[in-house]
Amino acid sequence: MLKKAETKFAHVKPGDTQFLTGGLRDFFLYRDLGIADATNGKVVAQLVKANLPPEQGTGWHVHEADFHIVIMLKGWARFMYDDKPTLVAQGDVVHQRPGLTHFLFDYSPDMEYLEIAAPADFKTVGVKGPCEVPPVTPWR
Repeated sequence: MLKKAETKFAHVKPGDTQFLTGGLRDFFLYRDLGIADATNGKVVAQLVKANLPPEQGTGWHVHEADFHIVIMLKGWARFMYDDKPTLVAQGDVVHQRPGLTHFLFDYSPDMEYLEIAAPADFKTVGVKGPCEVPPVTPWR
């Protein structure tokens, strides 16, 4: 459990931080919610949204994280979780267990999700995938 002295209060309003490039994927935009700073790097919370149409997707990878969830706020995304194609739509919540091999390969133009992970500086490692990935849905 995080102790009071290890964290600080944070209140980030919509205009306090902006969606920016320079995150893990150049085809997404990221908006920091101040949680990594407030928890001294124990947890990160960020909004992620589509910036460019899907082409190659994220590639097969795993995250070196103790905890990782995705809450789809708008639109949809299609993932491969191990060898299973999974549609994650608005309102869905996904817990990506530690070491889960996955590939985000398709998403809608309005896709936006909240990502919460621990630790804040979790690593992403490319891996060989277990199967082929379905084609993307072209944006019109």
